[in-house]
Amino acid sequence: MTDAASSGSFRGYACIVAAATCWSLIGAVGRLPMSAGVSPLETAFWRTAFGCLCFALHVFRDGGWRMPWRHALCLTAFGFWGVGAFFGLTQYAVALSGGATAVVLLYTAPVWVALFSFLFFHERPDRGTIAAMLAALLGTGLLCGSGGSLSASPSLPGIVCGLGTGLCYATHYPFCRWWQRRYATVVIYAYMFLGGTLALGLFAPVEMTHRAADWGAFAVLGVVCCYAGYYCYGQSLLRIPLVRAAGIAYLEPLLSTLWLAIFWGEAFSPLGWGGSLLILGAVLTITLRRRDLA
Repeated sequence: MTDAASSGSFRGYACIVAAATCWSLIGAVGRLPMSAGVSPLETAFWRTAFGCLCFALHVFRDGGWRMPWRHALCLTAFGFWGVGAFFGLTQYAVALSGGATAVVLLYTAPVWVALFSFLFFHERPDRGTIAAMLAALLGTGLLCGSGGSLSASPSLPGIVCGLGTGLCYATHYPFCRWWQRRYATVVIYAYMFLGGTLALGLFAPVEMTHRAADWGAFAVLGVVCCYAGYYCYGQSLLRIPLVRAAGIAYLEPLLSTLWLAIFWGEAFSPLGWGGSLLILGAVLTITLRRRDLA
């Protein structure tokens, strides 16, 4: 391997570690304004709005806004689901079942991808993938039955929201992968975040009279967790294979659980830990077995 290739690979791995670290802050930081009475939907709105502003400034700097109006409309419309619903469900899952539970359930996304591949594209999963999907299903049952990381009685709405985030996230891969043939990743996210901001703005009770600490949390969620996280992720994919990036990204739930335990006292019961490890092990197996991601 040449020095240039080695340097590029090192930067790629550094970028995916940075992305996972940025994403891992969502649960811990998102709980700050919600603990002060800000609704989950408004928290999601400001997270999306700050992220949208960063992506917009980036695109304006590079002059990449111009595209056919139909393409812009398609990207913006997907943002209603891929960003608006995704971020809204994430904050509700954090509020109802705990941030650690939310991030683990988010990582059921590869199970949804494998299921959709079978249902819509007739891709028959091998025995290893089937076993991993069953393990993920069992792990989800154990995690949800344990009451999650809040050590409370199980919240059905929180569980549904957490699984919904995995479903939303699963649709990002084929959608963004297709549009990346035409436009830069930052342009795609700029329009998607615009759609997400519009969607959440229609339903969230937006106020301007928040504490300085809440505004700081909104800024961190938008600038660090959204813009910096997705930007670093995109940069990593330019330098290392997607399958390796996906594997290293599993630092996110581990780091997220650590931050939530330190700052908010969240902890899984032994049953919850067992379920979490089953889910993460299963989805990592499914991710690594998908040769088309290499």
